[in-house]
This record gives sequence, C-alpha cells and structure tokens, in this order.
Amino acid sequence: MPGGLVNITTDTPVGGVIVTPSRRLRLRVSGKLAWLAVTPFAAWAVWRLGGLERGSFPAQIMTATPYAAAGSLLPVLLGVLSRRKAVTAVALATTAALGVSVLPRAFGDAPVAQASSGVPFTIMTSNLFFGHGDAQTVVDLVRRHRPDVLNTQELTPGAVEALDAAGLKDLMPYRYLQDEWSAAGSGIFSRHPITRLDGLFQVIGHNMPAAKLTLPGGAQVQIVDVHTLPPLGPQVTQWTEGLRALPAGPVSGPFRILAGDFNASLDHAEMRKVVARGYRDAGDTAGGGLTPTWPANKKLPPLITIDHVLADRRISVLGYHVYTVPRTDHRAVITELSLPAAG
Repeated sequence: MPGGLVNITTDTPVGGVIVTPSRRLRLRVSGKLAWLAVTPFAAWAVWRLGGLERGSFPAQIMTATPYAAAGSLLPVLLGVLSRRKAVTAVALATTAALGVSVLPRAFGDAPVAQASSGVPFTIMTSNLFFGHGDAQTVVDLVRRHRPDVLNTQELTPGAVEALDAAGLKDLMPYRYLQDEWSAAGSGIFSRHPITRLDGLFQVIGHNMPAAKLTLPGGAQVQIVDVHTLPPLGPQVTQWTEGLRALPAGPVSGPFRILAGDFNASLDHAEMRKVVARGYRDAGDTAGGGLTPTWPANKKLPPLITIDHVLADRRISVLGYHVYTVPRTDHRAVITELSLPAAG
C-alpha cells in the first residue's frame, strides 16, 4: 500500500475461540471400603433371617435390628460409589432382607371386617420397676381407657397400696396378685370376677400369674401375666426356656391373651416362635410394632420393644397405644381387642 502502511482488520477474532471444559465431581470410594462396610450388615441379616442368635450378647444386640436396617443404607451408597456390581448387589440384598424383617411392623395388617361386631375387650400391661412406677398415672390411664384387665410386673406390696390409694381398688376390685419386694412380683387386676388358673404352663422366670374370667355375655378369657428373665449372662438359658414354656394359643374353647414384659423383641427367633404357636402380636398387627417400650424415663429415649400383648388368632386387634409412666423404665401398653361373638 502507499507509504508502506499495512491494513489491519478487526473482523476476525485473534487467537480463535476459548473453550472452558466442564468440571464434574467424580466421587469414588474403594471396593475394599465398600466391602468392609457391607460385611457386618450382611452377617446381621443372615443371623436375623436364620434365627441364629445364640448366647447372651447376640440376644441382646439382636433387639437393635431396626436400627441396623436403617444403617444398612450406607453400604448401599458406598457400593454405588465404588462402582463394583458385586458389593452393590450384596448391599441391596442386605437392606432388602433387613427391611422385610422390620418394616411390616410399621404398617400392620388389614383390619378385619367382622371385628366391629365382636365383643370388645381392652387389656393394659405395665412394668412398675420394683414398684416405683407412678401409681396415679397408672390409675389415670385405667380411668381414661377403661381396660377390662391390667397386668403388672415388678409389683411390690407397696405398689399395691399406692395403686389402691390412687383409686384402683374401686375401678378394678378383682385381682390375683403375686406381689413381692423384688422384680419377681406380678399381679392381675380386673373389672370382672376372676379365678386363678393353675397348671396352664410351667413358670420359668419371675412370677407369672394366670387367671380366667367370664365377660358379660358369656365369653371366657384366660389371661397370663408374662415376665420372663432378661437374657443377661447365664440367665439367657432361663430366658429361652421361659419363652418356650409359655402356653400355645388355643383354636377352640376360652380365648387366651399373654401380656407383659417378655424381655424379647420380634427380632428374637424365640419370640417369633411364641407368636407362631397360635398368636398375633398386637403391636405388629396394628402397625405399632416399632414403637419402643424400653428404657423409658432415661436421658436417651426408649430404644427397643420388649413389652407385648399377644392375642390368640381368633381375636381381632382394634387399637394399640403406648404411654410413658413416670419413675419406671418401661412404657405401658394398652390394646383394644375384639372377641368373636358367639354364633
């Protein structure tokens, strides 16, 4: 160009197009860590499904199965992040197995259509912790819910006096008591006349009185106040024997209800065997089977469910409620039942 000038245009970008690469977080864990996490949960699932707990410590730890089921979701996450198909499959199978063992207790069974036409019957059970449970609260619950029968465990002579002073003698004048100044004391209180029932089963553990009553209308009911020994140390043998000795649910004749402190949860094979001998667990049936009953009134909330009402399979479960009673480490259980009307 004239004068030696060079023509420079700005129409074309200098240096081309700048491309910024996308940055994605790629989190990955090692396969060894994933296997390490899933192994104890998988072993727990095998023990639970196979009913393989043996000895004191396994029996105690098995009550934590609902928490193990929730915790088993962590190995599933680690398995996915490890990108290992085998460990992920084991983790998923473990969570499914534990979930099937636990979750049905939160949903319950379908209501029985004929239940509303039956004979209503309500039972309450309360462990009084060496007789220290607050008598006024117990009597207030009786006054509010009007149970036909109250089963008590760890019932002392002093507790009987306190309950009567709070009004139980007027509400439930009939009783069969085996009270003692120890954890062995037990007693059945009733709105209806009752008679002691001897020889129904071999009692192994604390006192477990049994009684029979006839309701207005003629329905006959047998009540067992259950309080097995806890599976602590060498007592685990007596705990097992005590559960096995409980009477089976009848298929005819008087109705039968077992209620009290079983010192066992539905995650114990021995407890499931008791239910399988002709009963339905009221909490499980009503969808309240995961509501913990022990230990109450502590710094930590109740953790496990060891207080139960078992009704023979002819009986329908209408309602299930759990209440905290001050100064005792067990929560009270109130269950509303329906007995088939005579045909």
